Amino acid sequence: MKRGIGFGKIGLNLGQMKIGEKEPDKDKGGGEAASVDDGGGFGSFGKMDSANKIQNLLVAENEATDNNDGYVEEVNPELAKMMGFSGFGSTHKSNRDINKDENKKAQQFDVDAMFASVARTAQERNLVNNQKLEEAGKAELESEFVVPSGARGDSSGGVDDKTKTSDASDDSDSDDEVVGPLPPPSKKNDDDEEESDEEREDTPVDKIPRSHEIKLEHGQKAITSLSLDPSGARVITGAVDYELKFWDFAGMDPSLRSFRKIKPCQSHILNHLEYSTTGDKILVVAANSSPKVLDRDGGELMECIKGDQYVLDQSRNKGHTAQVNSGTWHPKIKDEFMTCASDATMRLWMVEKRGRESRVVIKCKNRKSGLKANPTSCTYSRDGLLVCGACVDGSIQMWDHRKNFVNVALQVPDAHQFGFEITGVQFGYDNRLLATRSNDETLKLWDIRSFKKPVNTATGLISKFDQTDVLFSPDDKLVVTGTSMEKGDKGGKLIFFEKDTFNKAFEMTVGSSHVIRAAWHPKLNQVLVGSGDGVVRVYYDPQRSFRGAKLCVVKKRTEAKQVNYIATQRIITPYALPLFKEDSIRQKSTYRQMVKDRKDPVKSHNPDPPQAIKGTGGKLAKGGSTLHSWMARQIAVKNKDDHIDPRERILRHAQDSEDNPYWIAPAYAKTQPKPIFRTEDPDEPPEKLTKRETFG
Repeated sequence: MKRGIGFGKIGLNLGQMKIGEKEPDKDKGGGEAASVDDGGGFGSFGKMDSANKIQNLLVAENEATDNNDGYVEEVNPELAKMMGFSGFGSTHKSNRDINKDENKKAQQFDVDAMFASVARTAQERNLVNNQKLEEAGKAELESEFVVPSGARGDSSGGVDDKTKTSDASDDSDSDDEVVGPLPPPSKKNDDDEEESDEEREDTPVDKIPRSHEIKLEHGQKAITSLSLDPSGARVITGAVDYELKFWDFAGMDPSLRSFRKIKPCQSHILNHLEYSTTGDKILVVAANSSPKVLDRDGGELMECIKGDQYVLDQSRNKGHTAQVNSGTWHPKIKDEFMTCASDATMRLWMVEKRGRESRVVIKCKNRKSGLKANPTSCTYSRDGLLVCGACVDGSIQMWDHRKNFVNVALQVPDAHQFGFEITGVQFGYDNRLLATRSNDETLKLWDIRSFKKPVNTATGLISKFDQTDVLFSPDDKLVVTGTSMEKGDKGGKLIFFEKDTFNKAFEMTVGSSHVIRAAWHPKLNQVLVGSGDGVVRVYYDPQRSFRGAKLCVVKKRTEAKQVNYIATQRIITPYALPLFKEDSIRQKSTYRQMVKDRKDPVKSHNPDPPQAIKGTGGKLAKGGSTLHSWMARQIAVKNKDDHIDPRERILRHAQDSEDNPYWIAPAYAKTQPKPIFRTEDPDEPPEKLTKRETFG
């Protein structure tokens, strides 16, 4: 049986296909969307080309439009195509036909066909819009710029319709082509020249931080040692005043005060200070024979033992026997350091808890005469494989760290003038070039691959100190050293030489004193210069430098402020009796309370002044230097009439005692009102009894 469901004018018949029944023919126009039986229904949704479905819908719509039997409802065809209403025949037929056809089948529709129709319509509209936009863009491009011959279109600059159509289809299919107008042609003007100047590569001189400066006031004596930790957070300075000061960039305010100062080696000048590679230890080399190792905060970790002065063979000594001139840490081994002294030895030490003896003893000799040569400066190579020492005889000697230190690996006997100290020796960052600075007014650059003569030499560099530095810039393109102030100069100079040509690239006058120590930190990109006036100047650039001096400059200066606190808690009792009311309703501060106390004579009692005469007595200096003398003097002042006879002193109170008795007469007033005295004494002579003695 078949059961029908009516929806107003549209009826829906649900039927079942019998077993063995043949499917309807697809060529009749119904397709798979046709009903299984004649009564209609949804049927089955099978496979069908979207073109056939759309064609069937258009045919049905044309038939409904051509019917002139009755009233035809006006429907927008595009809206019908988009919404899929064109498949409903009841919309286009007249009411008369609908009433006559009682057994009219419900209009059949296909969902796939509806979606296909909507997609096609949207695609066509998008295609038209894209073509219009593309034509407008090409017209604007042709009006402002000349289209190159390689661009789309003919060589004359025009674009034909076929090309437009093909390009539009290509644009819709491919995403690799550039969308939009072509970029304008380049124009050369003055702005490009300015940009080229800005984009030009900076020279090594441009990288020198020198625009801004701060001063770290160490003292009044010359700065002989200077060092920064590897992170650049702290600075340590040593001077001729024997003091070691610690500076912390992050903890300082614009007042630039050091947070700690110590005297690690009593009254000995600090020749060299250096942080270890890890930054947790400090090597202190003073003008004595016992270098020290301190921790980061100045606590002593190790003190090198002093050798025996009466032992001639220095290899048998445990330590130095003369003044230590310089020292340095090993770049790879964190606990090893080296020192050189005026006992013609260089020693390698290890920071250990047990034992303070040197691990290796290196003897420095003049290779021509075989005599001893005192080393004045020492250093390691960047990889730590070479140990270099510069001696006072002008020679430079190197030993291999991996072998025994008997024979030298490299040497130059006459590197500098004999008898002048080589104050600084430093390896370059490439580990091939070596720079040496001497008091013979020269700076020389050596290549260890050809170690017979210097690569470059600079002369006329006056130095009056044994601690004058030489260093390389962080980019390894400049060699830096300082000079002392001559007569007529404004101050010492810090001179920068090009490493390749050794031309003077730049020089700057530092303060009004000698330039002794210098350091250029690679991370901070800041230059620190220690001068002979006890000031460490820090040069930096706000754009090129990082942290360091920039941290303390921007801070606000901390000033002590006087704060007046309330002396007592204020208790307001408006309805209390006058006896219990406070003196003043207004709030009192410590200042006002202090002024009031000064007016009170009890609270403001002036203490006794100190004694004017030196001594061990009390505060009363007028009485004498001691308490005993003061008391004796007071007794002497009271007994002014000590020269009078004691009997006469007593008898002068006789009349007063007789008139006003106090002790004896009142006791005998009742029993013996009239006193009876003995007039004669047989034991005394009569001449002493001429005067009567009475006692009250």
